[in-house]
Amino acid sequence: MKDCKCSHKISDLSLIKNVLDQYKDKPGSLITVLQKAQEIYGYLPTDVIYHIADVMKTTPAEVMGVATFYTQFRLKPVGKYLIMLCQGTACHVNGSERIESAICQRLGICDGDTTQDGMFSLKNVACLGCCSLSPVMMINGETYGSLTPQKAIEIIDGLYAKEADK
Repeated sequence: MKDCKCSHKISDLSLIKNVLDQYKDKPGSLITVLQKAQEIYGYLPTDVIYHIADVMKTTPAEVMGVATFYTQFRLKPVGKYLIMLCQGTACHVNGSERIESAICQRLGICDGDTTQDGMFSLKNVACLGCCSLSPVMMINGETYGSLTPQKAIEIIDGLYAKEADK
């Protein structure tokens, strides 16, 4: 992909070379390649999707179809802290919408967005499998349960304070 004058960042495609060399001739390995690409880049940049399609001899539409079907894949960069807010039945019944509203108001973002400072991203998910802790959110793999709007804000503010102390 050639450089363009727009603000799109061009990815270093050499970072994924070993992964593609390992899986390019293995049928059914597209999900694995996408998982490894996301580990490398933090998300799936468009130029990486096109490169994967080219090397794996498929179409960008097929790669994008897989990337958009599975919720584990991200097409936009995420903040330092990824908040996954459960919207499953137990969490919904116990007030996850109020938690989401408080988080959105505090951070100035909506589901799928990242704060301007790059600190937080919010992603609503169907279920985190922690129904007994509902409502629940996970931030970078750490689970926070029995949330109230105030408790969610305190957790976020605590992470901001932790970053300020660094």
